[in-house]
Amino acid sequence: MFETFIFQFTSLFTMINPVAAVPIYIALTEAMTPKAARWVAMRAAVTAFIALSVFALLGEAIFSFFSISVNGLRVAGGILFFVMGFEMLRGRTVPKCVDGESDGDFGSDVAVTPIGIPMIAGPGAITMVILVIQEGKTAASTTSATISLFLAIALVCALTAVVLASGRQLLAKLGRSGSKILMRLMGLIVMLIAVEFFFAGIKPYVIDIARSIPA
Repeated sequence: MFETFIFQFTSLFTMINPVAAVPIYIALTEAMTPKAARWVAMRAAVTAFIALSVFALLGEAIFSFFSISVNGLRVAGGILFFVMGFEMLRGRTVPKCVDGESDGDFGSDVAVTPIGIPMIAGPGAITMVILVIQEGKTAASTTSATISLFLAIALVCALTAVVLASGRQLLAKLGRSGSKILMRLMGLIVMLIAVEFFFAGIKPYVIDIARSIPA
């Protein structure tokens, strides 16, 4: 079971890549107090854990029932990230806290989307947990493989919260000018991530369309 856990943990950690979520997290929590920002990181990690657990148990049935695919999630996530990256490149953040909305309410919203889903619990991670569960059903030690998967998900999400909070501390040490420069650089990185998400998702659709065209 330990070897299975190590494999699942390393695969999931690499797939989620918590560092990639840092730019969006920093952008959305820039105006928050350190305590509120840490709360957002923890809530985002909990959201990702719940989402990955649900998809691990019911993902195949959900996708089948609604006739959707992970590629659709990639396309939608790519569009969302591109808009956010573009606004960050302009020195802005989206979504924004509206008048009368508390930091707690705003933090709850952004912790769920886009940080928890689809930045942490993204298409790659969702696909991986579904495939691991399916492979476990064909193995002799189904119960142990399932338990180790949920332990791996929990540990990866906990480490992700730590990485996000650390990224916020780094921004605080850079000062106002340094944070503005870093914010625009991160905006460009988010846009590049968005392009990769979008084209990875739309490629299968283009291939299916091309195959359907008569020669």
